[in-house]
Amino acid sequence: MAEEKTQEKKGGKLKWIIMIVVLLLLAGGGAFAYFTFFAGSSDPAQTDQTTKAEEVPKDVQVVTLPTFLVNLSDPLGRRYLKMTLDVEVINPKVAEELNKSTARVQDAMILLLSSKSYADLAPLENKLLLKNEIVDRLNQILGGSKVRQVYFTEMVIQ
Repeated sequence: MAEEKTQEKKGGKLKWIIMIVVLLLLAGGGAFAYFTFFAGSSDPAQTDQTTKAEEVPKDVQVVTLPTFLVNLSDPLGRRYLKMTLDVEVINPKVAEELNKSTARVQDAMILLLSSKSYADLAPLENKLLLKNEIVDRLNQILGGSKVRQVYFTEMVIQ
């Protein structure tokens, strides 16, 4: 009988220890989740940096380029790309310059887009790379970093 009581006491203490450890783990996990996901950053320098990054200069303009319809670099020649772009430039003067250089811009875009295959354009990462390539080509034509961003407003691959 005495042996059974000591075993029950040991088992009872073990239960309490396990319950306390589990409770502490749950509290720690809850605190981690709260501070990670719900508590905002109290660092004002960090919030200032994010608002500065979101600010857009006042004189930025968006120019819509004509729709491009090109055959893709496909071995069978059966695929084509139809694309319309909006180009964000740094000021209205550059927008006028871009409109005056329409022939050079169209030539550069047709050569660039027709050199791509379906496999080159299918993944999202490659579309983002294409955006960067277009920005680089337009900046070469205009001379300098005058194009900020390119937006695909229409993109059909068939």
